[in-house]
Amino acid sequence: MTPDRGCPFCAIIQRRDSDAREVYRDEVAVAFFPLEPATLGHTLVVPREHVPDIWSLDDETASHLARVALKLSRAVRCATEPEGLNIIQSNGTAATQSIFHLHVHIVPRWSGDELGRIWPPETSYSNRQKDQAWNRIRNECLKVSKG
Repeated sequence: MTPDRGCPFCAIIQRRDSDAREVYRDEVAVAFFPLEPATLGHTLVVPREHVPDIWSLDDETASHLARVALKLSRAVRCATEPEGLNIIQSNGTAATQSIFHLHVHIVPRWSGDELGRIWPPETSYSNRQKDQAWNRIRNECLKVSKG
């Protein structure tokens, strides 16, 4: 895929954004601080190719991004000494994706930080709803594993 001229992450990758705080670059990925970090040390990892979401990502790039995220998670831990860490990757507007260039958030966490809870304390799904979702996903996984 080619760079998207309107994509702010492609601008960072192409070094067209002088405000970018880049922390890592290799042949496949670039990592940088977002302009509005959720916590100090919040880092984004993106593929250098313009890939809009996880459904458009190839296996080789996915593997590389996972290795980079692991490496950078260790670096963030050493540099910021957090109490915890979130790895977040969102796809689609409903999942709060606001820039449609795939990105992985590495977010160091501390008790009482400004990010707060990211999961609801409880849900009200019935066992029937959960079983239906489980069966559909399990069946799709069987299809995927066969080929």
